[in-house]
Amino acid sequence: MKVFDLQCTSQHVFEGWFGSEADFSDQLVRQLIQCPVCGDDRIDKRLSAPRLNLSRSADPHGGPGEAAVPARPASTEVVLASPQAEATQAVLRLAKAMLEQTQDVGPRFAEEARRIHYGESQARPIRGQATPEQTRELLDEGVPVMPFMLPESLKGTLQ
Repeated sequence: MKVFDLQCTSQHVFEGWFGSEADFSDQLVRQLIQCPVCGDDRIDKRLSAPRLNLSRSADPHGGPGEAAVPARPASTEVVLASPQAEATQAVLRLAKAMLEQTQDVGPRFAEEARRIHYGESQARPIRGQATPEQTRELLDEGVPVMPFMLPESLKGTLQ
């Protein structure tokens, strides 16, 4: 299994897991790899920190073939996350939580938000599509809405 640090042209950083370098190259050429945040399929492989397996198999002061008790665990992994990668993960977690906790009303969002605000419909968390003009009108009326761009990777079925 190969794990690569990948980046789209919008500078979103994410991880990709592949069976081999050849699998990665094949999927890249066929544009099957997409940024989980914006859906961009123009992806570059970044330099990745190697997995460090820090163990000792023999006592440096002992004779040949003598085993030593390791001073630390047999395997230690070092994982360094950039602030940008952490922020991207936080946005994805927020988007997933929003999907799980809201009802999709689609293009009827502005209408349904008004109905809820004025007590004409059952109060519940909703999401949907609204134009910038509709959003401004809702905010001007005092309807509490928050524009949120849903990452392309979350619009389809989650794998």
